Amino acid sequence: MSGARTKERSVISETVASWSNIAQLLRGGEAGTLIPVIIPRHQRKLWWMLPLWVGLFALVSGVMLGLRAGDEGSVSDVAYGTLSTLAYIAGAVLLLIGGLWWWRSSIVEIEQGTHGVLTRYGAVTRTLDAGRHYLWHPWSRVDFVVDVATEIPYSAPVMACPTRENVPLRSIEFFLKFRITDAVHFVRTIGAGNFDLVLSSAVQDAIRQRARLIQTERAYDLRGSDVADMQELLNNQLSRYGVRITGSNIPDVQLPAQYQQHLATREQVAKERTAYEQEWGLTRKRRIDQLGMDIERAKKVRDARIVEVKAALNKAREEVAQLLEEQETNAQRVRFEIETRGRSGLISAENESRAQRALAKAYRDNRAVLQYELARRRLEVGAELASRAPQPVVVRTDGAGDTSALSTLLAAQLLPRLTSTPTALPALDTRLLGQDEEYDAED
Repeated sequence: MSGARTKERSVISETVASWSNIAQLLRGGEAGTLIPVIIPRHQRKLWWMLPLWVGLFALVSGVMLGLRAGDEGSVSDVAYGTLSTLAYIAGAVLLLIGGLWWWRSSIVEIEQGTHGVLTRYGAVTRTLDAGRHYLWHPWSRVDFVVDVATEIPYSAPVMACPTRENVPLRSIEFFLKFRITDAVHFVRTIGAGNFDLVLSSAVQDAIRQRARLIQTERAYDLRGSDVADMQELLNNQLSRYGVRITGSNIPDVQLPAQYQQHLATREQVAKERTAYEQEWGLTRKRRIDQLGMDIERAKKVRDARIVEVKAALNKAREEVAQLLEEQETNAQRVRFEIETRGRSGLISAENESRAQRALAKAYRDNRAVLQYELARRRLEVGAELASRAPQPVVVRTDGAGDTSALSTLLAAQLLPRLTSTPTALPALDTRLLGQDEEYDAED
């Protein structure tokens, strides 16, 4: 930033202007001057009251002339009547002109984003918002038009600020934005011209306090630094004037020429140091990369050897597993042979015992069968003998029985048959034979 720019300082003032130039002055100012307050140049006079009073006088004169004129029809009466009519017409026209003049002079238009301070007999009554207003009271007027919507930029370079080492800095440029929050309080308490002095003094005081806290070699750190504490301090000081700081920063700091040369040399040394550090960093990085490659190569060789060792170990494990499997197979074969021999011996013993049992059972069964056959034969022989034995026939001839001729005849016929054919033996009781067989089997 050039030296001419650092010496510029914003100036806040108020000016008197016509209503047509208010918008232009509020937005752009004049000759680099910030104009937040404008005093309107009033063209409102009381001349509008003259036609009103003259018109009223003409009406009263018309009434008087009308009363003076009679009904007789003389020349004087006609003249008075004509004058009365002219007075009425002139009074009405004058009253209309005075009313229009009064209405036109009472119109006030406030620009958007501004407030108008309304006074009556010199005392502030209220503020007028943006828009059209009518001031019907003859002694009401807008004394100030205050911009309350625009954030006004303000630049205040501070010269010769001493640092902690008492080294005077060339300049510190401070930039802020403020807005008027209370128009009536601002114009009645301080005004634009006085506010410029107060704001400049407050900014210089805050900047000098901040410069006292830093070292000269770190003065450039003020550029773009956090100035929230300074903004809060300025708000506390300016709030009683109806003004609020909305933003602030330090855009530029300039050191003394001699110190700048020292800083330039220091910066050159710092640049050379930075270049050397960068070169050393590249060399170091190259060496680190080379070492990294060697390490990676060594890791690969180690991994290859580990793979070989693992392969040999796996092969040895496979051989051991194969030997163990063969040993287990041989042991299992021997165990199977022993189990087979044992099972075959056991089976042969079981078969032999089963055969002995079957033989014993067969022997016992044959003995029972023989006894049964012997008993059956004995019974058959007994039955055969019994069938061939003679059977006596008893014929009862005593008086107790039937001694009729018929019975005697039947007996004579049957007797030869009975003696010639053997009669059947009574049936044997098979249950008794079964019991005898069971007894013989048990024996």
